[in-house]
Amino acid sequence: MVPLRACHRLVRLRGVPSWLHPPLPTTITMAAPQPGCKTLRPSISSPSAAGPAPKRFRTMATDAAAPPASAGCSAMKAEFARHTEYLNALNDKRERLVKASRDVTMNSKKVIFQVHRISRNNKEEVLSKAENDLAAVVNQHIGKLVKELQGTDFWKLRRAYTFGVQEYIEAATFCRFCKTGTLLSLDEINDSLLALSDKSVEPLQINVLDYILGVADLSGELMRLAIGRISDGEVEYAKDICSFVRDIYRELTLLVPLMDDNNEMKKKMEVMLQSVVKIENACFGVHVRGSEYIPMLGSSAEPDYAFFGGADYD
Repeated sequence: MVPLRACHRLVRLRGVPSWLHPPLPTTITMAAPQPGCKTLRPSISSPSAAGPAPKRFRTMATDAAAPPASAGCSAMKAEFARHTEYLNALNDKRERLVKASRDVTMNSKKVIFQVHRISRNNKEEVLSKAENDLAAVVNQHIGKLVKELQGTDFWKLRRAYTFGVQEYIEAATFCRFCKTGTLLSLDEINDSLLALSDKSVEPLQINVLDYILGVADLSGELMRLAIGRISDGEVEYAKDICSFVRDIYRELTLLVPLMDDNNEMKKKMEVMLQSVVKIENACFGVHVRGSEYIPMLGSSAEPDYAFFGGADYD
């Protein structure tokens, strides 16, 4: 008996067209094997009418079904668990510091706006209210930073709170200058924070870089204050501000080249130079043309409009 596959090959060899080939049955069942003949595979079944058979999905063995882990694997898992817990706690602390820094920034700006309301008539009242608001910022918002940063974490998380600290330094130094005409030092700021810290751990210390960046921002506020004092006729006060800002800029110009490529400080130095130039131009204009418009700014004498080319008006 010739196998059916061999017959099919013979038909192809004899040149019978392919469209005359008899179709193969869906299921081919071979006869019993004869002695000395090779047999084909037992059977070839076509897919069922319902469709292909569903695939068997791979499953992962659970811990209960998994073989017992070795001691080294258990120690590694425990180590990774400790690192996970530490990183999660650090990220949560960073988020709390960012929120506290925003609160410090917002309330410090309010203190600065309060100081800008100063004039020759209400200086004591405005500065007293500004100092009370600044004390509230320290107790309510800086205190949160101190509690979160006790220990050594304030070096790791500096970028999360540095902008709030810079704004606070700007507000504190601005109040000090308006009251005494001097610059608030870094040691005085850190000493004021000791009362908020726990004595059993390392207290929060504002670093030198944040202090310098805050002092650099102070020049912009002093420039606005000088322009406002000139408009009120306090020209000598504006000249004192100009001399003070000029001294700060000169000292920082000697310090910045020694810093390690701090781009933020370089940008602030450019802004500080612009503030110095604006104050100097305003003071120079008042000094040169003071006889023209000083009577209109702060003098009690009757203004003279003759320099405008017109007659005086009642």
